[in-house]
Amino acid sequence: MYKPRSELATHEVANQPRPPGDLDLLQDPALAEPLMAAYARCNADRNEPNTASRHMSHLDTFGKAVGALQTRELGRQANENPPRLKAFNAQGERIDEVEFHPAYHQLMKIGLQGGVSSRAWTHPAGGQIAHAALLYMISWTDSGVTCPMSMTYAAQPILRRADWANGWAESARTPDYDPNAMPIEHKSAATIGMAMTEKQGGSDLRANTTRAHSLSDDEVELVGHKWFCSAPMCDAFLTLAYEEDGLSCFLAPRWHPDGSRNQIEIQRLKDKMGDRSNASSEIEYRSAYARRIGAPGRGIATIIQMAHHTRYDCMIGSAAGMRQAVCRAAFHVSQRTAFQKTLIDQPLMRGVIADLALESEAAIALTLRVGAGFDLSADNEREAALSRALTPLAKFWICKRQPDLVSEALECFGGVGFVEETGMARLFRTSPLNAIWEGSGNIMALDLQRALSEEAVRKVFNEELKRIATDIPEAETLANKLRSERPDNLRLFAQQAALLFSADALTDASLRDMYVKTRITHPTPIWGAFGVKVDLDDPITRATNWMLG
Repeated sequence: MYKPRSELATHEVANQPRPPGDLDLLQDPALAEPLMAAYARCNADRNEPNTASRHMSHLDTFGKAVGALQTRELGRQANENPPRLKAFNAQGERIDEVEFHPAYHQLMKIGLQGGVSSRAWTHPAGGQIAHAALLYMISWTDSGVTCPMSMTYAAQPILRRADWANGWAESARTPDYDPNAMPIEHKSAATIGMAMTEKQGGSDLRANTTRAHSLSDDEVELVGHKWFCSAPMCDAFLTLAYEEDGLSCFLAPRWHPDGSRNQIEIQRLKDKMGDRSNASSEIEYRSAYARRIGAPGRGIATIIQMAHHTRYDCMIGSAAGMRQAVCRAAFHVSQRTAFQKTLIDQPLMRGVIADLALESEAAIALTLRVGAGFDLSADNEREAALSRALTPLAKFWICKRQPDLVSEALECFGGVGFVEETGMARLFRTSPLNAIWEGSGNIMALDLQRALSEEAVRKVFNEELKRIATDIPEAETLANKLRSERPDNLRLFAQQAALLFSADALTDASLRDMYVKTRITHPTPIWGAFGVKVDLDDPITRATNWMLG
């Protein structure tokens, strides 16, 4: 077996932790336990005792495949070799194509054939929970490739709104990957992107200036621009433009119905801080063909269905990034010695790792609680109302926690954590993204306020707070406070509500107890700086043992 030289001319290389090898991601109790709890919730609501059994074999196989070291290595390769814009061919003709490294295409194939974008729709009973697990696990390879997968998944409810889009919906939920630049009729499957924001408006979509000029009843030509169009090699884009009736939603394909290239011109690719494997572009519509989907003038109401699902994916991605950072840090300090002790046995390090591990477990648990609500919402009005509030709430909190957690996990490595080879630098650069994508923290807080202004939503939300106060007596004071007040200080309200729902989502009794003590009754702002005595063993063991095989 090949081994590098450790005995060098001037010294012997020692006390250098090895990176983790092949991982079986579904063996992590932080994923497995809330996954089963989410399915149990669905079983109880629908009286279906075998919802999980429809998915677990598939999830287990997928977790082994994407957890393999060889697969995870593809993520590094895709990020170190970012996409390149090819606006023109050698003859000077416009082609508006993006060239990706082969590793990117391999990961796209693994993810799409594994059902990351499709399983929620092809296996609807428990499918939204399965989607969360699939997206979570492939995020351990690379977060960049999850962007087109997420958009393709989230587009499905919109594509189903129009009979003419049935072909697009079917192609988008086909578990395959076809990277060829050609009309959809000649492809085995499709990916769907979105292009909403413009330079002058950002999240204020009503400030958009792109115009739709009518060709027929629902066919238009688009003239304008989009400031952010991620994954521009998708086969079609959901987009917003103004027409006589107001801001409407349209599907703009990359190919015109006559077989020619649609006039969607890529101006440049963004030079991004992170997620460099995925292309994010600026585009212009030069009389580009598109077709309205949804009612005229109801573009934002139409697109919000997609945003609801992409926000779900944001929290999934952040939960995955947090857990990966924690587990890698825990794995590292379990092998490294300093001052005659393994680092994980040093009291201060032990406190930090335990605190980080606890936070990552709560993020996954809350995410899968939201996922259960997604699965149940179709035929459960109460869950649908609660989902309307929990989605922006969880997106606000989980995505906002990621950068701080990853930064602390990186610090556990010491100086080597700041070096690219460890992979922590890539995790850190990516960590702020999900808090920005699909609405920053302030947008989420405002959306939560809008949701709670609906009587049905506020009623269910308050009922859940009352139940939490009963189930977790230590949280009773805070829960009753939130029930009785109007959420005027929106960010504080969102933070406190997220803490309560996170504690409630944790099914492990010792973890819940530790979370309540360190986040609700005795909170401190610094990782590992506990204001009360807690048992550190459980979260540390859960973060390390599964990685050791």
